[in-house]
Amino acid sequence: MEFGRIPEKKLETIDFSLPQEHPSNKTILSGKRVASPKVYLGCSKWGRNEWVGKIYPPKTDERDFLQHYAKHYNSIELNATHYKVHSTRGIGKWLGKTRGSDFIYCPKMYQGVTHERSLYGKEALTLEFLEGLLAFEEQLGPIFIQLSETFSPNRMSELFTYLKSLPTKLQFFLEVRHPEWFNNEAIRNELFSFLKEHRIGAIITDTSGRRDCAHMQLSIPKAFIRYVGNSLHPTDYTRVDEWINRIKYWIEEGIEEIYFFMHMHDEAYSPELTVYMVDKLNDACGLKLKKPEFVKKSLSLF
Repeated sequence: MEFGRIPEKKLETIDFSLPQEHPSNKTILSGKRVASPKVYLGCSKWGRNEWVGKIYPPKTDERDFLQHYAKHYNSIELNATHYKVHSTRGIGKWLGKTRGSDFIYCPKMYQGVTHERSLYGKEALTLEFLEGLLAFEEQLGPIFIQLSETFSPNRMSELFTYLKSLPTKLQFFLEVRHPEWFNNEAIRNELFSFLKEHRIGAIITDTSGRRDCAHMQLSIPKAFIRYVGNSLHPTDYTRVDEWINRIKYWIEEGIEEIYFFMHMHDEAYSPELTVYMVDKLNDACGLKLKKPEFVKKSLSLF
């Protein structure tokens, strides 16, 4: 993910501390830990050739990447669905690689809906897109709707009309990027009031150059975090530590589901930071999340 990327030499100048808990979260969370909070952690792609010989066995064929990915992670932020409307047959092939596991897919809304012209009149295209996703069956997680940086609150009525047209039986999360959604308090309050009323989640994006997107405000008792690291820069680890503390607090306060997706400007290093995070998270929160297991290198004397 390139959104919010800044030069490495400037990373030490950024205040990466997460904002204080938003006061409205007290009205969202019950204040009491649920019996079995669901925590999912993954990346945005499984098709990484750099992981062959790292977490995928040597010489793994690309068509087998997904089934190996699912051995290390329990979820995927599925960006592939952003670029085309996939058929039930195509999605069924993905499902076949993970069927019977606790693995879930969190698809990104098709760009033809969200990034091309108006949201008005997109009901038929949205329906076609969603019908394909139903092929994920019980492994379908929340669907996230990303709006571009140019989609401003001036189009709030258009946005709300579209969101109200979505089927209520599916879980949706919304990612907004235009600064005014966060910087104008009245607009922010109106947005989150709408999301709360319609049971739509608000995506939290933690990226270096856009700290306003790490808003830490919940609209439902579920969190969807898109974390963008900087290829194992020292600040990646201190930022993860911040998230461990916040996730622990949310779990203690009654959050029901957490979806945390690891992004990197160089995705080759995502497994390393994932291992660090899962170890810390399991220890702090009493969880048993799976983590990447690296291929063991055999030693040869000849």
